[in-house]
Amino acid sequence: MTRIAWSEGSWTHSPVSAIESGGDLLVTAAEGSDAWRRTSYGFINDSEHALLAPLGREDAVEVDFTAAFREQFDQAGVFLRVSAEQWIKAGVEFADGSPQLGAVVTNEYSDWSLAPVPTWIDRRVTVRASRTGDAVTVRARCDGEDFRLVRVIPLAPELEVHAGPFVCAPTRAGLTVPLHEWRRTAPDASLH
Repeated sequence: MTRIAWSEGSWTHSPVSAIESGGDLLVTAAEGSDAWRRTSYGFINDSEHALLAPLGREDAVEVDFTAAFREQFDQAGVFLRVSAEQWIKAGVEFADGSPQLGAVVTNEYSDWSLAPVPTWIDRRVTVRASRTGDAVTVRARCDGEDFRLVRVIPLAPELEVHAGPFVCAPTRAGLTVPLHEWRRTAPDASLH
């Protein structure tokens, strides 16, 4: 496992601010920032704050952050980007009054899956995306508990992928998320 320096990444869209403090990166999202393409809502949002670096074909990335979310659609986690029309975001999103663990997978059109995790509010969350073979496996955990499977997503092995932490605030200004650590590690050996 190797820690990735915040300076190794490049932003897809610069946040309002990103300040290093005691090893953490405090990211303040712009109001209206989000990533979504077409499905159900009919709009395209390509304004997420994702700090990305190359992700190898047999590699994994982990991000730790505190899920201190209070407003509709506050979110943070891991973002994997192939292009503007093909990407994955996975993490915790505050929706309908509760933190939700989920993923949005986009290949021209976005989909969305969620599961409530009400006890994760204000706690340290780790999201891992493992790329191996023709898939990305997303897992997450809270405060060092066992990882739980979030999703298995098809991804062609020949594609060039960049990955890292992301933060979005679709409905408000002033969301600041403490990102604690960004790591590169070996991918998960199996699904179970």
